Amino acid sequence: MEIEKIEEIIDLKYLLRFDGASRGNPGKAGAGAVLYLDNHEIWSTSTYIDKKQTNNYAEYVGVLVGLREAINRGIRKLNVEGDSMLVVKQLTGEWKVKSDNLMNVYNKCMDLKSEFDEITFSHIYRDKNSRADELANLAIDSN
Repeated sequence: MEIEKIEEIIDLKYLLRFDGASRGNPGKAGAGAVLYLDNHEIWSTSTYIDKKQTNNYAEYVGVLVGLREAINRGIRKLNVEGDSMLVVKQLTGEWKVKSDNLMNVYNKCMDLKSEFDEITFSHIYRDKNSRADELANLAIDSN
């Protein structure tokens, strides 16, 4: 039986949580992303971005690297959660992107959205996003 058919039968739940951090804003920046399958971590990354970048940009990088990994794994249905209201509202079309600094990374994320059959974006509070936050800060601390 094909993997896609098996996934449809058992209705696997994939979740991406993302976060970004910047010390100085702009300052040293890092991003974290975590993929979960039925509440079990299956992949994570800690990405150093730059020595002078904004927190919002770092948040977008967290989404971007997570979406890319989900696509690489063949995930077609994905729930995305993060503690950045700005990123969530922009990616759902509720808010416009006004920052030139964010436009390029925003467009990359929007292009990747079309790779999914179903994708949702939800805002969560920081206390629910501790693993992604840990990874974002680890990226800064390691550079």
